[in-house]
Amino acid sequence: MNSFYKFFCLFLLILKYHHLCAADPTDGFTPVPLTEDNFVLQKPYNEPLDDRYSYKDGVRSFWIYNHDKPFKADSTTRPRSELRISGHDYSSGIWQFEGYTYVPSGTSGVTIVQIHGAAEGATSLQLRMYDGDIKYYKYNVVATDLYDKWFRVNIIHNVDKGKIIVFIDGVKKFVVKDQGPGDLYFKCGVYAAPENSSNFMESRWKEIKLYKK
Repeated sequence: MNSFYKFFCLFLLILKYHHLCAADPTDGFTPVPLTEDNFVLQKPYNEPLDDRYSYKDGVRSFWIYNHDKPFKADSTTRPRSELRISGHDYSSGIWQFEGYTYVPSGTSGVTIVQIHGAAEGATSLQLRMYDGDIKYYKYNVVATDLYDKWFRVNIIHNVDKGKIIVFIDGVKKFVVKDQGPGDLYFKCGVYAAPENSSNFMESRWKEIKLYKK
């Protein structure tokens, strides 16, 4: 019994050590300095910014209504309240977005983070919230049961290999081929999906970072 107990304790220590030493998605990446000048905000063209966005105590809150106008009067796109990382558009190399987000229950049918730009179409990646689950566009389920909690999002885009990897809370959840080369950049916030959007949509973000190799 004593030998079994010692073996069991050793096993637990190994598990703990493995957890502490587990690779982080940002390992090997270099942080890209960001300032407020790199954060360009987009909101319905006819609404004051303060009516669709707030920044308090390090948390950026974005919200829209399904009936809101697009970000430009002549645009046919869906409503949005988003942050676009500017000054660091890319077309090659390996880039990574990181941020912590919180989506309140009831928000559904909305893109909360995306890679804008593609060889064809507007985006290479959209992560959408549907009823508490994160999906790749409206298709593959990436992660489930994420309402009303903070969770970490890491997106690695290896442009040269045409590959995108999504991590949720440090765990690799999804790998997909990108949409080809383009003028690429990251966005987060809320952007209403083409259909089945809730009347009110909100996401909160903090500790937004950018990395590259």
